[in-house]
Amino acid sequence: MTASVIVDVGDGQTEWASVDNMPRAYVPFGSSRELGKIDPVCQHCKRSSRPIIWDRRTYAAAGHLGKWEHQAPFGYASGVAQAFHFPRGIHFFIGIDRFGELPSDPTESGRLLADLSLFASLVQEPALAVLLPELRDAANEVALTLREMECLQWTMEGKTAWEVGQILSISEQTAVRHLNNATHKLGCANKHHAVIRALRQGILR
Repeated sequence: MTASVIVDVGDGQTEWASVDNMPRAYVPFGSSRELGKIDPVCQHCKRSSRPIIWDRRTYAAAGHLGKWEHQAPFGYASGVAQAFHFPRGIHFFIGIDRFGELPSDPTESGRLLADLSLFASLVQEPALAVLLPELRDAANEVALTLREMECLQWTMEGKTAWEVGQILSISEQTAVRHLNNATHKLGCANKHHAVIRALRQGILR
């Protein structure tokens, strides 16, 4: 498993920190930034927040089968990965890799993706806190408006944006705007992550 935080620092340059269980013999190859630029999984996650299921075919289709053949013996034959993209050029990546093949049953594959998304939503906060301590300091300074907190509170109760609008006597679009503002202020990728962070920061109870 790999969990990484990447920060854009300008001029196309990035800084990053990771926690992983990469085999020691694979570290020089697996940590290469140049190879990361051609890795199809890394490139997908750089562009999208959609989770990806990958295997040998992913690398073959991208014209980089040789890279897969080198990494597969180290436990990187297949896997699932997802990235989250935050304000201020901060990105969180998580990947779970395996030696063997992925499940061929679409139901099992779907469950694998769902499990990864749930796991990622739970670990991104502590991962960011460990790998980017300054992010937590910035989060402590967040000042949400009363309406933004109300919208988050009702979201925590499981209400949709339309239902929040009905409860607060505002339009659905206005509720969405308040949720988006709160999500941005908290430095989160979506409203569900914003609720989790607001709870941990003591903004919601």
